[in-house]
Amino acid sequence: MPMFQPDLETLPRPKLQALQNERLREQVQLVYERVPFYRQGFDENRLKPSDIQSLEDLPKLPFTRKNDLRDTYPFGLFAVPREKLARIHASSGTTGKPTVVGYTKEDLEVFAETVARSLAAAGGKPGMMLHNAYGYGLFTGGLGLHGGAEKLGMNVVPVSGGQTERQVMLIQDLGPEMISCTPSYAQTLAEEFRKRGVAPQEISLKYAVLGAEPWTEAIRRSVEQGLGVQATNIYGLSEIMGPGISNEDVNERDGLSYIWEDHFYPEVVDPETGDPLPEGEVGVLVLTTLTKKAMPMLRYWTGDLTFITRSAGASGRTHARMAQIRGRSDDMLIIRGVNVYPTQVEAVLLGIPEVAPHYQIVVTRPEIMDEVELRLEVSEVHYAQHGEGILRSDLSQTVAHKIKQNLGVSVVVTLIAPGTAPRSEGGKLRRVADFRKL
Repeated sequence: MPMFQPDLETLPRPKLQALQNERLREQVQLVYERVPFYRQGFDENRLKPSDIQSLEDLPKLPFTRKNDLRDTYPFGLFAVPREKLARIHASSGTTGKPTVVGYTKEDLEVFAETVARSLAAAGGKPGMMLHNAYGYGLFTGGLGLHGGAEKLGMNVVPVSGGQTERQVMLIQDLGPEMISCTPSYAQTLAEEFRKRGVAPQEISLKYAVLGAEPWTEAIRRSVEQGLGVQATNIYGLSEIMGPGISNEDVNERDGLSYIWEDHFYPEVVDPETGDPLPEGEVGVLVLTTLTKKAMPMLRYWTGDLTFITRSAGASGRTHARMAQIRGRSDDMLIIRGVNVYPTQVEAVLLGIPEVAPHYQIVVTRPEIMDEVELRLEVSEVHYAQHGEGILRSDLSQTVAHKIKQNLGVSVVVTLIAPGTAPRSEGGKLRRVADFRKL
């Protein structure tokens, strides 16, 4: 099985837990001494650093949430002075002030190692070429994947996002074996190759490392078939480190990603109460950094819905595994009292061969009731067979019935021609337009 640091990735559980406890105690002492926000939280809960001796003590601590980063903007959660930082990243800040995260040189070394582990798990090897289509800049994806690939010994094409025609040309001309991007952008590239008449077996790519947005097995299949690759899920978020917190093994590809537990400790908690949930139950993923120096995080509420298991996988790794993200707790749509996630809609569409996995959910409230329109592309094959007549066919009613049957929510389905739904240009694709918030 491919591994970058096999001694650490297969560390026996008792030794791994001892290492985690040791590092947790160091993190707790660090934040108490250097981060006023955390010291205040300890004092308000009548806790001392000595009260947190092991992972079992973590639930004594309150959660850290994204608003805490905004409230302490820009450097309030940093544990080192600004002149000790090696790099700063930030979120897009589309809903207000961005969240700012920082790294010491030591943090960047850990960042590179965990991404290198992830790329190795995904099939990457020294000497391979990585076509890196994650955005460079303040977003952690581009530089994060870049550093990890170089650490693994790969050579990197730093394409960044967008300019799809140029990306296709470079893949054809340079012949990379691996690509990293969002799953929706991988679909965009596959569609562009298909339009050019380039068959999957003619594309040099063998592996795809996809992340930064929730995706489904249906999307995995469409990417694998469209690009001729084996696709694995990479997970991460800037507040903890960036991409490379976990990754699937290319030989398993079972929807479970190994979390690099010697650096990031996972919990899953009830979305309503915050109480810890047993293995296998879906809840909100909460992460604690065990080695980060610039900006340690204790019990960070990610908002991502998943479950974890510590049952052994086929690779021989001993670290916990997390399921693919089912959605974000703050992305959940409440439609007339029914909870709906975009990934649930995708799962229904998987069983309808006449439609394509390109859609947009439009939610409005013209009066007192929510109204939902699903703008959904017809598949190219069926559009070619039936022409525009299929857009006015009973297919829309069939789709609406299946969504009502499976999700319990009524939608109006508007069928649209292939290529007319929003496409990713390298960044995260927003599937939902919720005008109720306006």
